[in-house]
Amino acid sequence: MNKSLSWWRPVAPWAISALVLVTLPLVVAGNGTFSIINVVAINIVFALSYNMLLGQGGMLSFGHAVFFGLGAYGAIHAMNLIGEAGYDGHGFWAFFPVYLLPLVGFACGALAALVVGWPFCRRAGTAFAMITLGLGELVAAGSQMVPTVFGGEAGVFSNRMVGPVWFGLELAQPADVYWFMAFWTLVAVFAMWAFTRTPLGRMSNAVRDNADRLQFIGYPPRNLRFLVFIAAGGFAGLGGGMAAVNYEIVTPESLGLLTSGLALLMAAVGGLAVFYGPMVGAILVTVMNSLLSDYTDASILYVGLVFLAVVMFAPGGLGGGIEQVRLAWRRGDLGAHLPCWLGGALAVLLIALGLVSTIELVYQISHGRDKLARLLGLEPDPASPLVWLGIITLFAAGYGVARVSGRYREARA
Repeated sequence: MNKSLSWWRPVAPWAISALVLVTLPLVVAGNGTFSIINVVAINIVFALSYNMLLGQGGMLSFGHAVFFGLGAYGAIHAMNLIGEAGYDGHGFWAFFPVYLLPLVGFACGALAALVVGWPFCRRAGTAFAMITLGLGELVAAGSQMVPTVFGGEAGVFSNRMVGPVWFGLELAQPADVYWFMAFWTLVAVFAMWAFTRTPLGRMSNAVRDNADRLQFIGYPPRNLRFLVFIAAGGFAGLGGGMAAVNYEIVTPESLGLLTSGLALLMAAVGGLAVFYGPMVGAILVTVMNSLLSDYTDASILYVGLVFLAVVMFAPGGLGGGIEQVRLAWRRGDLGAHLPCWLGGALAVLLIALGLVSTIELVYQISHGRDKLARLLGLEPDPASPLVWLGIITLFAAGYGVARVSGRYREARA
């Protein structure tokens, strides 16, 4: 029975993903929800492309947004060329559909990585991180000096309802754009997964783990880093092309450090060691940024707290935690580990409640209650000692549960 179903195991994740993408529009309503889903799709591709560098190749980059942004600029300029060619119906761009613009973004991102990657990939570790940081700041600053290409502070605008129409999709509403995003997300994720199965993908793991040994057996680490760098830049550009179609505007902010930091945040929260980890991180971070900003001005702070909690209590990220549970279930010893894991989750929850309460009280002192406090039904008096005593109790309880869970884990070991 197991042998007869062995073919299904590698196919199942892709079949389930395709099924979810097809059925999602049936259960989701409203352009606002589709807008968030489209942003999630863009960030999934962006985060996975970053994980090709850091998670698989061991290259910490602070300038990955350069390739995302250049891919977006290349796609939006191509979109404008499609619109201009549509007036006379002649030329290459008159027959180029908007649906293929992510390929333009891929080409722009890969070309940019090809140009700058060879000298950059001589270094690794901290030196590589500082070089990419300089690249990001250089390109972001230089974009202001070339307004004809980057559009200055206002950016470059376009209209996605141009060119040939395929399958009757005019990309007029976010619900129409969803199918475009779903297709390219599935293609990009599959392509990046397939890359991990290639000899180059395996070698990138070897460069990450022990570059000196790889050099000793005859594989120059610089060459391998360079090829991975180009691939990661290409897929980041593909995500940028998706963003250009979704937003119909690209600004120099897409090239800057904040956008690169977002990629690092999503990949780290989701988990660098698991392929689907950055996808989990992209979903969580995007939803938090999109929904919390409607209720509190401290939304970025809450995202930062999630990042700190993951780094401190789950270094493997959320994907790493899911993988631990899955492997324990397959081994049959999930029951032995479950009390410890549940205790750790409870400790994190108690400490998180204490932090949220503290933030909301401080915000209330300065600005009054925000929407999040009203939504949660929080009406505490910041001047009451009992309120602060309750917060201290939450912190103390979380610390106590964490200590008990740690001792249980040590006893089991």
